[in-house]
Amino acid sequence: MQFPESWLRAFANPDIDTETLSHRLTMAGLEVEDTEPAAPPFSGIVVAQIVDIEAHPNADKLRVCRVDDGSGAPLQIVCGAPNAAKGLKVPLARVGAELPGDIRIGPVKMRGVESAGMLCSARELGLSQDHAGLLELEPDAQVGLSLREALELDDTLFTLKLTPNRADCLSILGVAREVSALTGCELIQPVVPQVSVTLADRFSVTVQAPDLCGRFAGRVMRGVNARAATPAWMKSRLERAGQRSISALVDISNYVMLELGHPTHVFDLARIQGGLTVRWARAGESLELLNGQTVALEPDVGVIGTDTAIASLAGIMGGQDSAVTLDTTDIFLEAAFWYPDAIMGRARRYKFGSEAGHRFERGVDFESIPQHLDIMTQLIQDICGGEAGPIDDQIVRLPARTPVRMRLARCRRILGVDLDEDTVAQIFARLGLDFHREGDDFVVQPPSFRFDLQIEEDLVEEVARIYGFDRIPDTPPLARAQMRTVPETLYGHHAMRDAMAALDYQEVINFSFVEESWEHNYAGNDNPVRLLNPIASQLAVMRSSLIGGLLATIGHNARHKQTRVRVFELGRVFRRDPRVADGDLDVAGVAQPTYLAGAAWGPAADEQWGLATRPVDFYDVKRDVESLLGHRAAQLRCEPAEYPALHPGRSARLFLNDTAIGWLGEVHPKWAQELDFTHAPVVFEIDADAISTQLFPKPAELSRLPIVVRDLAVWVDSTITYQAMLDTLENEIASDDALGVIKDIKLFDIWRDKADASAKSMALRFWFQGRETTLDDAQIESCVQRLLTALHTAHGARLRAQEG
Repeated sequence: MQFPESWLRAFANPDIDTETLSHRLTMAGLEVEDTEPAAPPFSGIVVAQIVDIEAHPNADKLRVCRVDDGSGAPLQIVCGAPNAAKGLKVPLARVGAELPGDIRIGPVKMRGVESAGMLCSARELGLSQDHAGLLELEPDAQVGLSLREALELDDTLFTLKLTPNRADCLSILGVAREVSALTGCELIQPVVPQVSVTLADRFSVTVQAPDLCGRFAGRVMRGVNARAATPAWMKSRLERAGQRSISALVDISNYVMLELGHPTHVFDLARIQGGLTVRWARAGESLELLNGQTVALEPDVGVIGTDTAIASLAGIMGGQDSAVTLDTTDIFLEAAFWYPDAIMGRARRYKFGSEAGHRFERGVDFESIPQHLDIMTQLIQDICGGEAGPIDDQIVRLPARTPVRMRLARCRRILGVDLDEDTVAQIFARLGLDFHREGDDFVVQPPSFRFDLQIEEDLVEEVARIYGFDRIPDTPPLARAQMRTVPETLYGHHAMRDAMAALDYQEVINFSFVEESWEHNYAGNDNPVRLLNPIASQLAVMRSSLIGGLLATIGHNARHKQTRVRVFELGRVFRRDPRVADGDLDVAGVAQPTYLAGAAWGPAADEQWGLATRPVDFYDVKRDVESLLGHRAAQLRCEPAEYPALHPGRSARLFLNDTAIGWLGEVHPKWAQELDFTHAPVVFEIDADAISTQLFPKPAELSRLPIVVRDLAVWVDSTITYQAMLDTLENEIASDDALGVIKDIKLFDIWRDKADASAKSMALRFWFQGRETTLDDAQIESCVQRLLTALHTAHGARLRAQEG
C-alpha cells in the first residue's frame, strides 16, 4: 500500500520526523518497505504566467514568451512547447536554477534571441514521463511561489508491506489509528456531512444470498456532471497513492476507498433495467468486466444482477454494461459488506486482481457504511453537482463480534514484562477498543473494523505492539543444562544434506505446488492432492514426487548456458493415503513423507585435461547413492523396473533390506526431448525416513595375513542377473563357516558370444584372507569349488575358465 505522508498527517500528525515515524510503524508490525520523495530535488523553480507570446523571428518551431515570475519585470523566454499560450501558468526555471540530473540553468541565446530561463515540462522536473508540452498549473496558482510549495512536492511516499490479517490498515484512516495509538497524538476523525436529501427516489435492491452480503446500502443521485474535472488536490493524492485519474466519479470512489478503506461502486442508472438482485451466479452466466475481460461465472461467485443481465462481480469489479461514462447524469451509489469467504480467491481464479477484492477478502468495516456513503455523496455534490435521495440501508446478517478475554497474568508471562493494569488499559484505550475488567482479566469487544482480534493471543500481540517490541527486555531463558546424547545410528536430514554436498550436489528448494502435468508425466499420479486456493493457476496440485522440480531446475540452468548441473532436494511430498487420520501435522487421507532426490546432468566430472569428457550415466549416480548410504550400501539392491519419469531400460527400483525405498534411473527420452535436453539427466528419489538410521560401528581385529585374489568365469543364461548370482554366493558364504575367509566379491567382466545370444559369460573376482593362518592353494580351491557348485545348482552355471 502506497500513500503520501502529508495525507496521513492530515488525520494523525505526531511531532516526530519521517524517519522516526517509519521506524515506529515498522516496529509495530506495519512494515514500511520503502520511503521515497514525492519529487526529485530541484531548486529555483517558480510558478510563472505567460503574459504575451509571439513567433520567433529565426525559427518556425520556437516562440518568444514574455513571462511574469512575480519579480516585477517580465522575463523573455524562448520556448518550443506546442501548448505554450497566453495566460497559461507553468513552471519557470529561473537563471541559476538546478534541475534533476545536475542541470543548471543559465542565460542563453537561441537563434539570436536572448532567453532568461526555461519553461519546464513534467519530465524535465522528474514528476512524470509526460514531455508532450509544458506542465500546466492550476489557474489559481500564485505567481512567483516556489513550485515545490505550490504542488506540495516536499512530501514523502510511504510503501507499507502489510500482513493479510491487518485489513484495517488498508486505508489512510486505518494507518492513522495506528499512528495515534503509537505516538499518543490526536486522531482527527473524518467529518460526516449532513447530506441534503432533495429527492424521494429509491432503487429496488433484493439480497437473496445472506451468506454473500451482510449489509447493502445505496442511494440515487440525479443531475450529476460526469465531465467535471477532478480537483488538483484529489488527483495529486490519488497519483501519489499509485492510482491513475480516470474521471471525477471514478476518482471520488477510489479516493473514498483509499482514505476510509471501504470500496464503493457507482452504477449508471440509465444502463440498468429494473432493480438489483444480490445473489450467487448461475451456471452459464458471463460478465464483461471494467478491465475488458469477459469471465464465465460459476455458482460460488457472487454477483449483482439486474432483471436482464449481470451488472457487477460482487465485491470485486463492476461490469462494463452498467459503468458510468462521461455522459452519465443519474447514478446509483453502492456500499456493501461482503463476507470475506465469499470473495476470497475469486479474482485470482480469473487471473486478475482488484483493490476492492483485496480489501473485501480480508474484511472491511461494516458499521460505518452509511457514514462513508454520506462522505462520498458530499464529494460528488461538491465536484459534480446533482441531487441526492435517501440512503436505503439493508442490514441482512452481520458477523458476530464475540468478546475476547485476556488474562493479565497470561499477558505478562508471554511478554516477559510485568505490565500493570493501568498500562494495559491505556493501550486498549489508545487503540480504540471497547473493554471492561473482570478482576485481572480484560474483556475486549472487537470493533467492526478489526477482524484479526479473535483469541487471547491477538490481544497480547496488540499490547506488545503498542508497548513496543524494542522495550521488551532481551532476557535469555534460564534452565538446568542437560547434556543430551545423539544416537550414533541416527542419520538425520542435516547429515544427508552434508553428504550430498560432499558428493558435489547443490541443494535447491522448490515449491510444493506443481503443475498437474508433472504429476501425471513424472509420477503417474492421476489423482493428486488439489489446492483449494492456488497461488497461480498452473500450480494447482501438491507434489507427490521431487523429480519434476529438479528437472525444471536443470532446464532453467541449461537455458542459461550451464553445461553441468548436479542438484538435490530434501522435502515433503503429498500423496493420498486413506490410512492417515487427522493430527497436529497431518491431514486426513494425505500422507506427507520426506523424500531425498538428486539429479545429475552434463559431464560426469568437471572439464579437465586429465580426464576424457563423458556424460554422467546410471552407474555414476548409483555410486553416489551408495556413498550416501555409507555402511548400509551393502544392503542396497537395484532391480530393473519401470517408472513414468524414467527410461524403461535404464531404471531400477531401489531396495534396502528387501524394503522398497525409491527409484534410480535415466530420465525418459520423451521428457528429456520435451525439456530440450541435449542428453538425459540421471535422477534418484529415496524415502528419507527409510535411510534415517545407520549401522552401529563394530570394531574388529584386522588380519595381518596376505590377501589372495582368484577370478572365476562362468557361463549362465542371458536372463540371469549379477544380483541374483551375488545373492546366491552371499547365502552360501553365510551358511558355511569355512567360506568366511572370502572378504569381497566383484563383477569385473561380461562377455557375450555373437553366435549364441542365449548365454553370457560373467567374470567374478574374489578376495580371500585367513584369520589365523595363511591360506594355501588347497583351501582356496575348495572354497572356489563350493561357490561354483552353488552357482551351478541355483543358476545352471558352468565353468568357462579359471585363472590363478
